[in-house]
Amino acid sequence: MMGRPVILIVDDEISNIEMIGAVLEDSYEVRFARSGEEALLQARATPPDLVLLDIVMPGMDGYELCRRLKQDEVLADVPVIFTTGLFKPEDEVRGFEAGAIDYVTKPIQPLVLQSRVRNHVELKRMRDQLADLAMTDALTGLGNRRLLEKLLPSEARRLARDGDWLSYLMLDIDFFKQFNDIYGHPKGDDCLRAVADQIRAAMRRSNDVGLRYGGEEFACILPKTDPPSALHVAESMRRQVEELAIPHSRSKISPFVTVSIGVASGRCIHGLSEELWITTADAMLYECKRTGRNQTAGHIIEPPRVESAFLRAERRVRGASG
Repeated sequence: MMGRPVILIVDDEISNIEMIGAVLEDSYEVRFARSGEEALLQARATPPDLVLLDIVMPGMDGYELCRRLKQDEVLADVPVIFTTGLFKPEDEVRGFEAGAIDYVTKPIQPLVLQSRVRNHVELKRMRDQLADLAMTDALTGLGNRRLLEKLLPSEARRLARDGDWLSYLMLDIDFFKQFNDIYGHPKGDDCLRAVADQIRAAMRRSNDVGLRYGGEEFACILPKTDPPSALHVAESMRRQVEELAIPHSRSKISPFVTVSIGVASGRCIHGLSEELWITTADAMLYECKRTGRNQTAGHIIEPPRVESAFLRAERRVRGASG
C-alpha cells in the first residue's frame, strides 16, 4: 500500500459523500461515485484500499455492487463497509452474505467511522504484506511461480478486453549445473541474484513483472508489449548478464555466465489460454539451447481462425449435395 490509502465512497446523496469525505480526508485519499455502475468502473480502473458503500441506491444497489466486487479477481480482497440507514437484522445478514466486512449505520458517528476504517485498512495492509511474502522468491526478491500462476491469467483476461499485446519471456542460465559443481552453491546463489538484478534493470515499466520460475529459470510478464519491444527487452537482459563477466570455466560457449531467452508475443483474445504463452516461450528457449545458447528467439502467437457461420453452412450444403 503506497502513499495514503484510497477510500472509495459510494453514495447517491452528495451530502453524505461530503460529510464522510470531511471525516476521512485528513488521513486518506478520498474518491467517490454516485452509482454502483460508476463505482465498478472506478474500482476496476484503480482498485481502492477500502469501499464505503451505501445500500439503497437507484439502479445497482449496494448488495449487488458488493457481490460484483467480490466476484472480480482483482477486487475480491478489497474490504467493503456498508454505510446505511437500514437497521433490521436481516439487512445486516444480507450485507455480510454479499461480502461486506462491517456495517456503519447512519447518521454517521465520525469517531466510530474513523475507527472502523482505520482498523480495516490496517488489516488489509497486513494481509497484503503476507500475500506479497507468499508470492516472492526469498533468494532473488522477484516474484515466484505462485505469483506467475495468479498474474498471467489475470493479465491475459484484462488485455483481452482491448485485444492488446502480451509478451512472455523465459530465461535460463546456460550450463548452471556445471557452474554450481565447480564454484559451489553459495556462488551459485550470488549468480542467481546478479541475474535477477539484470532482469529488473531491463524492465522499464511499473507493470512489467519478473519472476523466478524455478532453479536457474526465470520468467517475465510484459503487458502491452509488442514483439519487437519484447525482443529488445530480452536482448537487453542477455547482453547485460554477459557484461557482468561472471567467470564460468565450465561453460561450453563462453568464459563467462550467459543466458538464453525464449519470447512469446501475441494479442490477447477471450478464450485463448494463457498456457499458450508459456509453451511457446518454452519452445523458443529450447530452440536457443539447440542452436548454440547465449541468444534470444521469439515467436508471434497467431490466434486460431474462427470459421464463420456462413462458411460452415456452405460446407454442409456442399457435403450434402455431393
